[in-house]
Amino acid sequence: MERYYLVAIVTLLCGLLLFGMALTVARTHSKTGILAPAMTGHPLLEQAVRAHSNTLEWLPIFLPAMWLFAIYWSATWAAGLGFLWLIGRIIYFVGYLSGPTKRYPGFLIQTIAALALLLGALGRIIYLAAV
Repeated sequence: MERYYLVAIVTLLCGLLLFGMALTVARTHSKTGILAPAMTGHPLLEQAVRAHSNTLEWLPIFLPAMWLFAIYWSATWAAGLGFLWLIGRIIYFVGYLSGPTKRYPGFLIQTIAALALLLGALGRIIYLAAV
C-alpha cells in the first residue's frame, strides 16, 4: 500500500477542495442575501454553485481513472496528473467566480489531465487483457 500514498493524498486533497468550494458557496449565499435552498437570483451565487457542481460532476470520471492509472501504470504519474487536475479545478473555480469566461484555462488543464488518466488506464487495461 505504500506505493499508493501519493494517490491517496491527491484523493484526500479532492475532498478538501470540495469542502472549500462548499464553504465558498455558503459564504456567497450570505454575501448575496439569498438563503439556501435557493440557488438562483444573483450571478455570483449562480457562478459559485455551478463551479462547485461542475467539479462534483467530474469526480466520477477523474477519481476512478486516477486510481486505475495508478494500479495499471504508475502511482507517481497518476498522483502527478491528479495534482494537475486539482490545480486546474482551482483555476477553474477562481476564474468562474471572477467571470464565467475566465473559467476556460482551468477547464482545459483539468480536461487534459483527466483524459490522460482515463485513456491511459483504459489503454493499459485493454492491452493487458489482450496479452
